[in-house]
Amino acid sequence: MTATVLLLTPPFTQLNTPYPATAYLKGFLNTRKISSFQADLGIEVTIALFSKSGLIHLFEQVKDIASVSENVRRIVALQQDYINTIDAVILFLQGKNPTLAHLISKRKFLPEASRFAQLDDLKWAFGSMGTQDKAKHLATMYLEDLSDLITECVDVHFGFSRYAEKLGRSANSFDELYLELQKEYTYVDKILIAVLQKKMAEINPSLVAISVPFPGNLYTSLRCGQWIKQNYPGVKVAMGGGFANTELRSLSDNRVFQFYDFITLDDGEAPIENLLHFLEGNKKIDQLKRTFTLVNGQVTYINNASCADYKQGQVGTPDYSDLLLDKYISAIEVINPMHSLWSDGRWNKLTMAHGCYWGKCTFCDISLDYIKLYEPIAAQLLCDRMEELIAQTGQNGFHFVDEAAPPALMRAISIEIIKRKLTVTWWANIRFEKSFTRDLCLLLKTAGCIAVSGGLEVASDRLLELIQKGITVAQVARVNKHFSEAGIMVHAYLMYGFPTQTPQETIDSLEMVRQLFEAGILQSAFWHQFTMTAHSPVGLNPEKYKVKKVSNAIGSFANNDIEHIDPTGADHATFSFGLKKSLLNYMHGVCYEYPLQKWFDFKIPKTLVAPDYIVNALHQEEFATAKPTTKIVWLGNKPTVASFTKSKKGNHWQMTELTFQNRQTVLSIKVNEQQGIWLAGVLENLSVDNDQTLTIQQVRESYEAAGLEDFELFWDNKPVNGLYQFGLLHL
Repeated sequence: MTATVLLLTPPFTQLNTPYPATAYLKGFLNTRKISSFQADLGIEVTIALFSKSGLIHLFEQVKDIASVSENVRRIVALQQDYINTIDAVILFLQGKNPTLAHLISKRKFLPEASRFAQLDDLKWAFGSMGTQDKAKHLATMYLEDLSDLITECVDVHFGFSRYAEKLGRSANSFDELYLELQKEYTYVDKILIAVLQKKMAEINPSLVAISVPFPGNLYTSLRCGQWIKQNYPGVKVAMGGGFANTELRSLSDNRVFQFYDFITLDDGEAPIENLLHFLEGNKKIDQLKRTFTLVNGQVTYINNASCADYKQGQVGTPDYSDLLLDKYISAIEVINPMHSLWSDGRWNKLTMAHGCYWGKCTFCDISLDYIKLYEPIAAQLLCDRMEELIAQTGQNGFHFVDEAAPPALMRAISIEIIKRKLTVTWWANIRFEKSFTRDLCLLLKTAGCIAVSGGLEVASDRLLELIQKGITVAQVARVNKHFSEAGIMVHAYLMYGFPTQTPQETIDSLEMVRQLFEAGILQSAFWHQFTMTAHSPVGLNPEKYKVKKVSNAIGSFANNDIEHIDPTGADHATFSFGLKKSLLNYMHGVCYEYPLQKWFDFKIPKTLVAPDYIVNALHQEEFATAKPTTKIVWLGNKPTVASFTKSKKGNHWQMTELTFQNRQTVLSIKVNEQQGIWLAGVLENLSVDNDQTLTIQQVRESYEAAGLEDFELFWDNKPVNGLYQFGLLHL
């Protein structure tokens, strides 16, 4: 097979599902009738490494065990057990050998080294999760033991979801990376290049486009570029992706172009198309778009401003063909519900909207186009793409990778999913804003939403305002309640160390998080320390946030993370261990009664947060009266309708009984005959299957046109209130 473009994701990103960048680009190239082939080198290297033949070769490399750790000596002593079990374990993690879970879970099948000593209490962690998840966690620890052998004995850079990340992270200078790339290939490098060599021979491309989403992909991308330029000098190499978009915007070191010919920024569709036209001689070099290259030996940035980017409706459906979808492995490394979702199972990646509809958070890179330029996709088009991907991949799970999925679009997409009778499972990143009402959350659940993740950041109203998050802790609590009661898991991204954050605010934030977990409205979370980045409002205006840059120097290579001093804030790093240890316990539903001091080995201030703050916030009445434009949707089945006569003290009048069935239970409501006839008719008009939805004002007008009185008394009280659990929603 030959193709014009070879799209590569270098090791290592995710092992359970492809990173979507190359699939997005391939889908776009399809619309332009440009032939392409894509490969995820990460999964291919992993499968080659963790196989029977791969382990035999690996153990042959470990010669001198006198100087290695006791842990490695144990692994080497058990090498035959690893060699004999590896293929079965990989098949299990690929979902092809599920019955092996029973053997693995009994703790007699797999050899165990030091990673197993760090296991959480498995009964505690997996008591309600089942044999499969427990076995996945044990199998993951087994692979982590082998990774320890690799890093200690044959390749110090190895890591499952990142490779040589330390070399790529905030590398202001290219010196260290360049020096490393002059050395002999590492053990994993050799496997990588063998896979790459085969791809190049099979595809024979004129352009290789390498996507580098994270620092952990950078080193291997450079190795790929280096080998291609040495062995295929006529083939051009381009690099793009998240790392370039955030880190390489001020690139000036021309040595980088010994490995790549071009580096593109931001959306890749127009840049790669222009680049191909240039290579074919149909465009001049000054017509390139958002592209770095060497001109007369100097790093030059070329951006043809007259060339517009493609609209989201024009870029095509992501195309996952060529990728080895049946080879990805599901792992559970840490017992965190959202992290497990991230690393377990195959997810088709899609975007609801380009950019972020909020675009104000002061820690975020909101000055960059990939966040700043907001453009949603029509719900119908998005569902078309979902159906195409289901047909292509055989998978009906979707991860929407938006910075923050817009609530209005989530509503429209959910209605479209329900109309089309699609059976899908999906999760997304959101803002915890008040638009997520109880009814909207019920709609999302009905449409297949199983989880949301959002930034609570520092759970302090002062700091949330400084961050310009546009939310309060009390509001987050109420939104989380709506999601949780709908059966949608909630994960919160938590931050500590934001500029001017005091020890008191850190502890008060922890207390807020404790109460959210104790109230049962937060199921998963993760703390990370604030990092000041070059393209965020904090990085662009540090004095406004009372922090100081350690240096104003701009490096010749990567520039994103900025080392800074926070003279008015706490010693943030000292809180790290205590925050994470407490969170681990809260996620397991224990230790809520522990005093916060117990998590820290130094004196902390007492929290100033009332012990019932979150409970009180949840009990506050939400006076959200329905606007006349509020849409009413009926998700339930058509009721059976029966008339009967009611008698009391010699008086007789006609009544209507409507009986509703859902998957769990039955509801029967009795109203007077005229109201019953009207209600049965209006529910049919409100059905989600109809092309048009009615507003509450239109429903009122219909009620009054039928000669009925006291609409609010009927609609906002029993028995109509009982229909909310059966699918009557105000949206």
